[in-house]
Amino acid sequence: MPKELAIGQNVLEDGRIFFDDIGSYPLPKGARLEGLSSYQYLELVRKTLDQKISAGVEVATYPQFRDMIRMFLDPIEDPQLSLSPYLIRKEEAKILELRAIGPLEKVRVCVTGPVELYISAFGSTGYADILFNLATSVARFFENAKEAGVMAVASLDEPSLGISSSIVFEEDDILRALEIASSPCRSMDCEVHLHSPLYAEPCAKVGGISIVGIESAAHPDYLRLIDRKILEETDTYLRAGIARTDILAMAARLNEKLGINLWDNPARLEKEVLEMESVQAIKRRLELAHSKYGDRLRAVGPDCGLGSWPSESMACKLLRNCAEAVRSFRKERAI
Repeated sequence: MPKELAIGQNVLEDGRIFFDDIGSYPLPKGARLEGLSSYQYLELVRKTLDQKISAGVEVATYPQFRDMIRMFLDPIEDPQLSLSPYLIRKEEAKILELRAIGPLEKVRVCVTGPVELYISAFGSTGYADILFNLATSVARFFENAKEAGVMAVASLDEPSLGISSSIVFEEDDILRALEIASSPCRSMDCEVHLHSPLYAEPCAKVGGISIVGIESAAHPDYLRLIDRKILEETDTYLRAGIARTDILAMAARLNEKLGINLWDNPARLEKEVLEMESVQAIKRRLELAHSKYGDRLRAVGPDCGLGSWPSESMACKLLRNCAEAVRSFRKERAI
């Protein structure tokens, strides 16, 4: 069966490449999460989401200010909210941040995947029944977001797949868990966000996943490790990272090159990083990905979240550079 694509915001309707972001974002200068009421927190989420959209992100992820593990594990582990160990009640599987979304808006809804949650809770053990319970819990978060009408794109966040030595499950169990977790997303665009390309092709076989995301800006060689034929055979698409987000590695490289410590000069750090991640550099990466994958390239954006960046202003400017690169790319190709 072909994997269907979503009909959501305008950019999704014609099947062209869309620009999204991964989620995490710097807090405004001086802001702290501690002590905020729910209303104040949602106001912060709303303001940041508006900033992403104003920067040109076409399918913005709700801002992830909270820990990507605890924001899901805490309610899943709460016995008052669960039916059995690590199986949350459907009515309790709600993402607080989505309450900041307007009635006519849709966003990219990112939920930490079952393997990532399992590793955090159990490490290198192998309780498959718990993994599948976690997968069902993840599915319930997606299901509620879909029923609320706020989900334009779904995303499973599985950064440890292909990297962590703590994963002891057989591939069949992992793919079954991903199948369960993504089951509510079969009729729409559903990404899996990976930090390694080693699990990209197995993930492409999962029926509920229609887009495999890789961090190809910081690691351009990753584009050589994903076979376009596999994507075509599984009717799966690619999300390519076109802007680097590994700020520590970028700053270290610049410090060595310039012989200074840019962390002591935030304005210079911003200038140098954004020159490295210029509109032209980002556009070249987009062109390279498109030349290799053509119509199998479905989504583009920063490699990962921007939560580690030193300021929201700097993060916003990177998003603007991405948006300008995408606009220029489309204009040249009349798409």
